[in-house]
Amino acid sequence: MAEPNEETSGTEPSLDLMTAVEAAEFLHLSPITLSHYRYQGGGPVYRKHGWRVYYAKADLIAWSERQKWASTSKPLRGQA
Repeated sequence: MAEPNEETSGTEPSLDLMTAVEAAEFLHLSPITLSHYRYQGGGPVYRKHGWRVYYAKADLIAWSERQKWASTSKPLRGQA
C-alpha cells in the first residue's frame, strides 16, 4: 500500500470540478452560451484536462460575483 504524501494526504482542498454542462446549469446559462464565453473570453476561468473542459465551483462563484450591475450601464465595482 502506498504511503501518504503531499498529494494524497488530504491537506489540499478539493477542486470540486464540474463539466461544462454542469457549470452552465449551475450558472443558469445554456451550454452554448458558456462555450461562446470560452471562445470570446470574459467568461469564467476554466481548465482543460486533455480535450475535456472543467470548471471549479469556486471560479464559477467568483465570476458570478463580478457580474453585479446597478443599472444597464453601470457595473458595481469594488463593492463588498
